[in-house]
Amino acid sequence: MAGFRSLARQVRDPRWSPTQRRTYLRRCLERFAPYGHRATWDHLCARAGFAPQDREPDPARLLSALAELEEARAVWLAYEREFAARRKEEKFSGIRQPGALDDWHRRTWGGNGVAWCDDPLTHPSDRLADVLRRIITAIDAGAGRACPVCARERLLWRDRLNHYPGAGPVCAHCGIVVPLPVLTGAAVAAARGELLVAAG
Repeated sequence: MAGFRSLARQVRDPRWSPTQRRTYLRRCLERFAPYGHRATWDHLCARAGFAPQDREPDPARLLSALAELEEARAVWLAYEREFAARRKEEKFSGIRQPGALDDWHRRTWGGNGVAWCDDPLTHPSDRLADVLRRIITAIDAGAGRACPVCARERLLWRDRLNHYPGAGPVCAHCGIVVPLPVLTGAAVAAARGELLVAAG
């Protein structure tokens, strides 16, 4: 099975048809899709200026989408290297029990679903790299009350998400499932309350 870099080279290769290059770009999302496969694809298409169902997009637009995806992947891989170094140091110091952040990070290893969007048509519109930097900053800063991506405080608790875990706080504005480690207990409780109000 081809890796991300190999697939990216095929997206760039002018010997392939636009349809084949589009297919290789979609396959890159099997390796790295911060919003989930469908939402990340919708985001890249919107930002690069071609329709998600366009089978023969302009190769320049495909390359624009690939450049954004690669930039975001570089941001995430740098974070994963820092995370691995921190865990190694913690283990050396005798801290063996993983915390909530470690649990969340283990589920998003490789960058898939870092900022999961359960509705593939509702996702942040900013560059993927900027979104990931905000999430990483929020992780480093500690728990807060707002969405780390758009800074809005209206979070809605959703059950039966199409991603593990099966429930969590979803930003009512940008649509990401907010990682629990970046929220205070009060913010999580408020999100759960929003569910109760909506259900009532």
